[in-house]
Amino acid sequence: MNNDLKRLALHVLTDRTLSLGRDMLTVAAAALDGGATVIQLRDKTASTRLLIEEAVALRALTRERGALLIVNDRIDVALAVDADGAHVGQDDMPAALARQLLGPERILGVSAGNLEEAAEAVIAGADYLGVGPIYATASKADAGQPQGTVLLSQLASRHALPLIAIGGINIANTREVIQAGATGIAVISAVVSAPDITAATHDLRQIVLAELYGHERGS
Repeated sequence: MNNDLKRLALHVLTDRTLSLGRDMLTVAAAALDGGATVIQLRDKTASTRLLIEEAVALRALTRERGALLIVNDRIDVALAVDADGAHVGQDDMPAALARQLLGPERILGVSAGNLEEAAEAVIAGADYLGVGPIYATASKADAGQPQGTVLLSQLASRHALPLIAIGGINIANTREVIQAGATGIAVISAVVSAPDITAATHDLRQIVLAELYGHERGS
């Protein structure tokens, strides 16, 4: 595993409705304190103006903390705030067009719920695959049927890209998804709904690092 993979190891997605009344920047800062490597701005209801305001604040915070900022769905917002990249789903902008707009330097993540979607994302120029939903989740109403860990194992044997497991990931099943082939995890409620966001993030990070790097557990 190289340092680029390590930087993608723990994505925390923002969600204002699940954050127990805490504002987005407070949640993100607490997650970064716990060791999140990526903050992914995801807000399906915000106006473009509000989304950009949020992204500008997160851009400053993630740069200060040495973490990555990825914008979910909105390529325009990612470009406007000079984010590190964007993530698109199967119903969003086609991955090949997103790659063209983002250019070669920014990160492109693409959601894949089966082998065919994964293969198409690789051809389109994805830098990592968001694989899932692995388990049932209430955090994303449009997530689809749970895939389990079999798809992760299949993709790990076919593609060299980082595989980021998403969907119902929590402290109880993180080890399982890493052992199945994931090189990182993306979480929403397991962190943003936790009473102690920093502690929840730290505990997830420890498991991911222990499984991927073993000897670097404390890093």
